[in-house]
Amino acid sequence: MELITFITPETNGRRTPRVGALINNELLLDFARACEGAESPTNHLSWLDMDSSWFQKSRQTYDSLVHDPGLVSEAAERGWLIKSSEAYWLAPVPRPGKIICVGLNYRDHAAESNMPIPEKPVIFSKFTTGVIAPGEAVVLPPASQQVDYEAELAVVIGRRAKNTSASRALDYVLGYTAFNDVSARDFQFADGQWQRGKSCDTFAPMGPKIVTTDVVPDPHKLAIKLTLNGQIMQNSNTDQLIFRVPELIEFLSATITLEPGDIIATGTPPGVGFARKPPVFLRPGDVMEVDIESVGKLNNQVVAG
Repeated sequence: MELITFITPETNGRRTPRVGALINNELLLDFARACEGAESPTNHLSWLDMDSSWFQKSRQTYDSLVHDPGLVSEAAERGWLIKSSEAYWLAPVPRPGKIICVGLNYRDHAAESNMPIPEKPVIFSKFTTGVIAPGEAVVLPPASQQVDYEAELAVVIGRRAKNTSASRALDYVLGYTAFNDVSARDFQFADGQWQRGKSCDTFAPMGPKIVTTDVVPDPHKLAIKLTLNGQIMQNSNTDQLIFRVPELIEFLSATITLEPGDIIATGTPPGVGFARKPPVFLRPGDVMEVDIESVGKLNNQVVAG
């Protein structure tokens, strides 16, 4: 499935997120409507919980529509479907419980940074208030002159994981989305730790969708690139990951309980702005595009604060 979090005009300006699945790229199966008669969960993240009755019912309905196109008309008559073009697509997880990031996790990026290959994952976090949707603007903080881009494959957790072994880790993954770990390098390097430089408002663009694991069974063979104003700046493959998705989930879940909707940003390949000679930093009017094979394209413009 390709999962979209969205709002529609009839919400009258309220940004109450709803979850749906794309049907033939033109229609959205609205999970809440497809679960008619059942009380909707109060927490949006419950729709992303693979063990929840809401997700399981929605998945069954989606599978029925895909395998029997004749049921699409019936679903439309029941009001379960809307045109995807009439929905405003939010970030796939507008307010995740956690955004966990991995530093120096591409072999070619570690070489670019003149850093040794880490012996264990380098972990940091971003505040969830940084999340923005595809097409929304990254706002440059007035106090920073060195804001950088980082294309990343993000893992979306789909069930509670604690002390999970690498051999079973992918059973806890709902799917994958594109992520841009925007970073204020001057804050990051001056502070001696990364939290402020990584967590400015709007510094966590993600989307446009969550592509479930049945569509992307192997996340370690995906082309990943970032273009800035149409110029390719990063161009690599997830086969360069030092610590792969199962290893990351095993490492993290040993001490941190992972929950549905949590995001793990798996690291960025080479070509980031600060490592270039001369350095390249974001400026108002720039347009970034993260493009990950089988996952999708994430576009965001840059504006002054």
